[in-house]
Amino acid sequence: MAHDTVFRFLFLISLFTLSLSSIPKTHNIFLPIQLHNDDSLSSSASSCPAPNPNLNYRPVIGILTHPGDGASGRLSNDTDASNIPASYVKFAESGGARVIPLVYNEPTEKLLKKLDLVNGVIFVGGWAKDGLYLETVARILKIALQRNDAGDHFPIYGICLGFELITMIISEDNDILDKYNARNQASTLQFVENANTEGSIFQSFPPDLIKKLSTECIVMQNHRFGISPEKLQGNEKLSSFWEILTISTDENNQVYVSTVRSRKYPVTGFQWHPEKNAFEWGSANIPHTENAIRVTQSAAGFLVSEARKSTNRPNDQEVRDNLIYNYTPTYGGKAGKGYDEVYIFK
Repeated sequence: MAHDTVFRFLFLISLFTLSLSSIPKTHNIFLPIQLHNDDSLSSSASSCPAPNPNLNYRPVIGILTHPGDGASGRLSNDTDASNIPASYVKFAESGGARVIPLVYNEPTEKLLKKLDLVNGVIFVGGWAKDGLYLETVARILKIALQRNDAGDHFPIYGICLGFELITMIISEDNDILDKYNARNQASTLQFVENANTEGSIFQSFPPDLIKKLSTECIVMQNHRFGISPEKLQGNEKLSSFWEILTISTDENNQVYVSTVRSRKYPVTGFQWHPEKNAFEWGSANIPHTENAIRVTQSAAGFLVSEARKSTNRPNDQEVRDNLIYNYTPTYGGKAGKGYDEVYIFK
């Protein structure tokens, strides 16, 4: 019995040895750097293309604050308080930029000095449509357009209220907007016939995502005002400034303009919120699907790619002294509503 066991063991060993000998020899696998001798390493490392000297790879985006604490007084009752929802900051940072807060009610001289440190501006969503806030938006918009006329590529994103205010300023009509029922609503974007997306925000969207925009509810609407395509096109000042890219419908099936771009300037207007999909969680209606997150990423990437074209190269230390990193956000989402985080300025 023991003899048979030993025989079987030796037989199996011989079979295993024979099978190994029948496997073809493989070639060694090397990493790319192992294919070069030491003398060529330095030349290989220096073969990386140099960055485009005409682009600014350290762009800074200014974000204008909005009156109040962003939480209906739950976080601060200071009458001079203003805020920036942290989602806008994260939005700009996710595209590859740093952020400087532009406090709307600080002394004009200080605000304009900060404006000299940035390569683009975001006007955020909210409710304020008159007084000092409207005046501040108009002042910044005027300076931004002048910069562009002077040769400095200076982009602006007007988001929700920001788009509405630009529309009021360009039309010189504070009553140009109509009421819509589009609060807390995810929607599609429908491209208008013959929409020219070349050079627009949608140029940065992958083709498959462009198609998804019109079939999936992957953008977030949260507004009570807007403008119809007919009213915008029928207003000479607006139609010469804005080009309509997309439209959407509210809860009552009323059509409104949802995305525009300036015909002459790097200015984009959103009635929707590109920042919410990835960075706000207070409403269950905010879309967080993979395609919705790609919308946020593509919109952020386009803003910063435009800001990189700015010729403004401010002093590094002055930039650092004014960055949003000098402030701490406040968690406001504990109540399960509103913004998750806000930066409050007093």
